[in-house]
Amino acid sequence: MVQTSTIVAASVGTFATGLLAYAVYFDHKRRNDPNFRKQLKKESRKQLRAAKEEAEAESLRARGLARQKVDEAKEEGFPEESDEKEAYFMQEVQRGEEMSSDGSMSLESALAFYKALKVYPTPGDLISIYDKTVPKPVLDILAEMIAADADLNVGPFGGTGGMPTVGLD
Repeated sequence: MVQTSTIVAASVGTFATGLLAYAVYFDHKRRNDPNFRKQLKKESRKQLRAAKEEAEAESLRARGLARQKVDEAKEEGFPEESDEKEAYFMQEVQRGEEMSSDGSMSLESALAFYKALKVYPTPGDLISIYDKTVPKPVLDILAEMIAADADLNVGPFGGTGGMPTVGLD
C-alpha cells in the first residue's frame, strides 16, 4: 500500500516541476517573441492607466467628502464667546492629535484641526504650526478643507477660498 507521505511528496514534486516548466516557457517567450513582448507592454500600460484613473477618482471622492465635512461643521456652528472658543480649540486640537497618530483616521483628524483653526484668532499662525507638526496626509486633507471654506480668513493667504500652499511641497 502506498503511504500518504509518498503521495504528498509526488504531488508537490509534480507541482514544482510544472511551475518551473511554466517559468522557463514564459521566460523563453518573453525573450524571443516580439508579439508576446508587445502584448506584455500593452497590458502593463493598460494596468497603469487603470490605476491612475482609479487614483484620480479616489482623489475626487476625497475632495468631495472633505467639502461635505466642512459644510457639516459649518451647520453645527462654532462657539462665540472667548472662554468657549478656548476650550473648544483645546478639545479639537487634542482630538486631532490623537486621531492623527492613527493613520487610518486622517479625515476625522483633519476635521478636528479645521474646527480648531476656525475658532483660532490668527489662523495663519496656526497653519504654520500645523505645517510643522501635522502628518502630511492629514495636512493635505486640511488644505482641501481650508480651500472649501471661503469664509475662513487665513491671513496672508486671504479669504478668497483659494488653496494655501502650506504642506503641499
